[in-house]
Amino acid sequence: MKKIKKILLWVFGSLTALMLLMMFVVWPILKTNTKKISPEQNITYSQGDLELHAFYSSPGKKGRTIFGELVPYNEVWRTGANEATTFTTNKDLLIDGKELPKGTYTLWTIPGETSWQVIFNSEMYGWGVKFTDQTASRDPKYDKVVATVSSSKSLTITENFTISFSGVGENNLMILAWDNIVVPVLLQEK
Repeated sequence: MKKIKKILLWVFGSLTALMLLMMFVVWPILKTNTKKISPEQNITYSQGDLELHAFYSSPGKKGRTIFGELVPYNEVWRTGANEATTFTTNKDLLIDGKELPKGTYTLWTIPGETSWQVIFNSEMYGWGVKFTDQTASRDPKYDKVVATVSSSKSLTITENFTISFSGVGENNLMILAWDNIVVPVLLQEK
């Protein structure tokens, strides 16, 4: 009985040490290396007393076909790389006729050939995809706004995925751009 106890303690101790090694050594190294490939971007936009903020990682095109291949059509995309992209607004907004209360959200998209669904989800996720099957880690029960917007082809290529903002008065745009695709999302102050 003592021998079995010793073996179990050794197995438990070994597994604990392996988990700690993964958490404190391997994971930080992997995270740092992925940030080099898809650097973090912090974008803040102010128009009057409205302030919008986006935090995302910006993957590169690198000669690849992006939409329809690397990022499949009609599947949830984390809208960037690495961690889930976040979007913050300090005022209530109307998006596609739906109200988005002020706050911080994760931003998800479902790219299509001519239109995209843009999803604002109230939950925060540590990483944008599940490690088990590489699907988006978003839980749809926390979706606050799902907006359908038209996408368009650009005459130029955007090498790195980009989120930008522009606007006039109470009508502001969040613009998602990568490869030869541009997706403008109208954000109206409520």
